[in-house]
Amino acid sequence: MTFGRSGAASVVLNVGGARYSLARELLKDFPLRRVSRLHGCRSERDVLEVCDDYDRERNEYFFDRHSEAFGFILLYVRGHGKLRFAPRMCELSFYNEMIYWGLEGTHLEYCCQRRLDDRMSDTYTFYSADEPGALGRDEARPAGAEVAPSRRWLERMRRTFEEPTSSLAAQILASVSVVFVIVSMVVLCASTLPDWRAAAADNRSLDDRSRYSAVPGREPSGIIEAICIGWFTAECIVRFIVSKNKCEFVKRPLNIIDLLAITPYYISVLMTVFTGENSQLQRAGVTLRVLRMMRIFWVIKLARHFIGLQTLGLTLKRCYREMVMLLVFICVAMAIFSALSQLLEHGLDLEASNKDFASIPAACWWVIISMTTVGYGDMYPITMPGRILGGVCVVSGIVLLALPITFIYHSFVQCYHELKFRSARYSRSLSAEFLN
Repeated sequence: MTFGRSGAASVVLNVGGARYSLARELLKDFPLRRVSRLHGCRSERDVLEVCDDYDRERNEYFFDRHSEAFGFILLYVRGHGKLRFAPRMCELSFYNEMIYWGLEGTHLEYCCQRRLDDRMSDTYTFYSADEPGALGRDEARPAGAEVAPSRRWLERMRRTFEEPTSSLAAQILASVSVVFVIVSMVVLCASTLPDWRAAAADNRSLDDRSRYSAVPGREPSGIIEAICIGWFTAECIVRFIVSKNKCEFVKRPLNIIDLLAITPYYISVLMTVFTGENSQLQRAGVTLRVLRMMRIFWVIKLARHFIGLQTLGLTLKRCYREMVMLLVFICVAMAIFSALSQLLEHGLDLEASNKDFASIPAACWWVIISMTTVGYGDMYPITMPGRILGGVCVVSGIVLLALPITFIYHSFVQCYHELKFRSARYSRSLSAEFLN
């Protein structure tokens, strides 16, 4: 039973002096989460965690919030129109009220969403459910509920491994991980040098010699590689154990990249063990070299520790429609210009034809390097119509590439500001932890 005056058929919401009457049976399924939480309150203490004050005699709940903003929000949840910003009210203040009552930015009209995004980008202000003291964080936690020590420990471990700037320990862990990535990349690049391979071959018997591969652990490079793989494997396992949602953890792109970077090492070890030191190793040599080269994916692990790479990934995720549109523009233009260039350079005059444009697929290479203004010079038109077409192709490429770039640029700036604000917020918590 809901806490309140017995027998009352309705409750009164007093928001900034404006009073709204509401039937008690509607509280449970009310669209606003903060209001619906009143239905589950069993004591006055629970009620005061939801609202600012309570009058039991009049069955009236007091909320010290903006009355005009609540009026707009109430009209929206009752189905009377669309949610837009209140006149003469700051966008951030209105969004603050939305979060307080349990709404999100997606409930706003598209025009208002763009205004809110622009305002947030200008002020570096972003609201997050993970932010300490953020409004709406208590919405997901039942009244009076406390976090168990084990849950608190798991959450701290998760933040240590997932957020490099969340604590001093997280920064140390991230620095160690970056060192391992750099060392593994240096060893990978050095192992392809002829002098390195010659020195490694001198340390092995003639039967064990191969161009790239050796049984891991017999050479210093193999030992370093095994240590790096051990660190990455342990880090991945710990992050999987402390993650909240195991299925969501597996689906994350960075975690998939970690798996792709670690798995080839174990596959190459198993292949080396099973094939043994015989002729089968020669047949498996190409596969082993391919698997070892897949360690280049470790570079992407740096995205966990650098805002620039995170911004790039988040921008590509949010602008996939613009990226697809850009690819469509390029493919359409490439099909048109490659067919025309093949016709003008090779199809009209077979005796004095340009052999570089013998086919449309061959002409596609010239079109793509011309549209992107690279121009390697390995192939070029020799006829006057072909050169005119080449000029049109270059200008068209500049225009077509510039059209979606504007949208991608604005998304990149917004993503950078968002991630920068999140990093600054965790840095403040790190400073407080260091001082304490």
